[in-house]
Amino acid sequence: MINNVTLVGRMTKDPELRTATSGRSLVSFTLAVDSRMKNADGSRATSFIGCVAFGQTAETMSKFTRKGSLIGVIGSLNQRKFQRQDGSTASVLEVLCDSVQFLEPKGARSGSYEEVPPFDDAPAASNDEDNSHNLDSIDLPDDDLPF
Repeated sequence: MINNVTLVGRMTKDPELRTATSGRSLVSFTLAVDSRMKNADGSRATSFIGCVAFGQTAETMSKFTRKGSLIGVIGSLNQRKFQRQDGSTASVLEVLCDSVQFLEPKGARSGSYEEVPPFDDAPAASNDEDNSHNLDSIDLPDDDLPF
């Protein structure tokens, strides 16, 4: 059977590092993931998906991520059942993370929740510099060409 999940989204709250009864570190978090399809009004639906990371991944996430962090997750779906305080049985479907990738530059969201500017907004190189040497062709003998 195949059970793979790949998600990219923003964390809905700061992660809280906990220790399981086994002594293993864990962090549970929720990812807000926008749908690729637009609604009739032009907006996108958002899914809120529960995720759990363990061990070193959990410890690293607790140090370097916070509410609003853009992350990528690769893992598998897991359904678990538990008893509520009122005695009823509940079921939860969550992603068990095998890998978590931080998708923003370090410190990009330092305390503020503004969007990171797109790459193409980077300052252009000064026109005063002579970059013509980058456009020169390279002369290679025909016998050095791979084709």
